[in-house]
Amino acid sequence: MANALSRALDSDLWYSFSRSPVTVVSAVVALVCIMGAVLAPWIAPHNPFDLASLNLMDAFNPPAWTEEGNASFLLGTDDQGRDVLSAIMYGARVSLIVGLSAVVFSTVVGVGLGLLAGYLGGTVDAVLMRVADIQLTFPSILVALLIDGIVRAALPPEAHEAIALYVVVFAIGVSNWPQFARTVRGSTLVERNKEYVLAARVIGLSKLRIMLTHVLPNVLGPVLVIATLNLGFAILAEATLSFLGVGVPPTQPSLGTLIRIGNDFLFSGEWWITLFPGIALVALVLSVNLLGDWLRDALNPRLR
Repeated sequence: MANALSRALDSDLWYSFSRSPVTVVSAVVALVCIMGAVLAPWIAPHNPFDLASLNLMDAFNPPAWTEEGNASFLLGTDDQGRDVLSAIMYGARVSLIVGLSAVVFSTVVGVGLGLLAGYLGGTVDAVLMRVADIQLTFPSILVALLIDGIVRAALPPEAHEAIALYVVVFAIGVSNWPQFARTVRGSTLVERNKEYVLAARVIGLSKLRIMLTHVLPNVLGPVLVIATLNLGFAILAEATLSFLGVGVPPTQPSLGTLIRIGNDFLFSGEWWITLFPGIALVALVLSVNLLGDWLRDALNPRLR
């Protein structure tokens, strides 16, 4: 364990990370956001979704440092008397769960299809890449909206709330798979003609085994970078869908839902209800994107 830690601290990746103040700050901000979301049930001042603990008399309390603020609610309360700080922590959990799940789904689908297209070639490659090209002509958020609308129309209304979270994950994941597929396909086209793959064919290994045990480990480098960058985009896409009212259900509000709720009261003077969730969303997405940019540059051999 000590040797592994010592090697990690002596690596080029750690050197690049420690010499970039922007990356270090981004990592700290992302860590604070993630830990606040993960530990929300234990460190949040209140449980904003426990109906028994809510009091409408606490509604529209401004932040604690203002003249009419209440020390019990650091960032104020919303229209239902929910503590905004606690709501942000719990909302960030939903945003992160949806974002991570969507990225994992799009990674699995994109990598699998990219491997098939690059290794098999021919008709399989042509069909899969034309489908990817057609999907890339549409903005991802429009594809997610279309898929979300189709799924909701195909299911009975009483089932919408129960599966809303899964529908959002599926919609965002499906809208982002072409990026992974095209990247993996390009890397697979290079790898399939190398000596180790040809040797695996000679000894009689199946195509599936060659793809999974020989080609796949050598094409995962760019996938890690794309996944990191796509995490921020997935969180932002979920917030956009929730802001438009077609995302996660109101019983499981995310940061996008909190912003939408606060937007209804923005011009009546209750600015804190939408401002602080918006700041939390910007901080989370920006920090993740900056980390993704650093990782892309750090893993690029041309920049060393």
